[in-house]
Amino acid sequence: MNITVEALVLRTVNYRESDKILTVLTRDRGCLTVKATGARRKGSRLGSCTQLFCHSELSLYERDGRFTLDEGDVKNQFYGLSMDLEKMALASYFAQVLLSEPEDGPGSPDVLRLALNSFYALEKGLYPHATIKAAFELRYMAMNGYAPDLSACAACGKTGQGGYIDIASGLLVCPACIRPTGYGVLPMDEPALGAARYILGCDLKKLFSFKLPEKSMAFLARFCEDYLLDKTEQGYKTLDFYKSLLPREEPI
Repeated sequence: MNITVEALVLRTVNYRESDKILTVLTRDRGCLTVKATGARRKGSRLGSCTQLFCHSELSLYERDGRFTLDEGDVKNQFYGLSMDLEKMALASYFAQVLLSEPEDGPGSPDVLRLALNSFYALEKGLYPHATIKAAFELRYMAMNGYAPDLSACAACGKTGQGGYIDIASGLLVCPACIRPTGYGVLPMDEPALGAARYILGCDLKKLFSFKLPEKSMAFLARFCEDYLLDKTEQGYKTLDFYKSLLPREEPI
């Protein structure tokens, strides 16, 4: 059976003498593993659409749950990511997170939109890397059913102030209700909370359209990263490498 999918290449593995095995994120079917026969041959018509981070419309042949690439129509190759090591490292982290999408599952168009918007903003340098990273992490967790409840203090119901977020439960507790802090409880000032609420509820087209003071951004960045790591229950070597490229951060 022949199918056509819109897809973003998240991983490529060389196979045999001239083939590639791709893992692609699709709009409607989650992640798919695709064999690209002869893609590494010089002059192959499959060469461009099988590059890492390439966004294409792919024509696939499906048989017994296995997919073979027939042809691809390239939409965007995100060349700019490969020209900057920090951008490439952050994009690789996003890709590793997205590889957790179900194999040939129901998929979600919004997940592909999130990936493409994040890659585009990163490639073009439209927003600070910390802004793109935090927004990607928190919105992706919300898309997977892990949206934290930041509407009000879970204990007293008060709003309009900073507080603490329990990473395990995703609940907000105001300063008056918090018990002695320990592992998994992170402070958040009001600007950072406002930005987190914005990320959770805004249109994807405007996902990165917020600005924060440096200290508030540090609160948001730590929360979004720790929240994703807690919910996915795994480490990411790509994240470790990305962070190794950054200046040493001062403790919050």
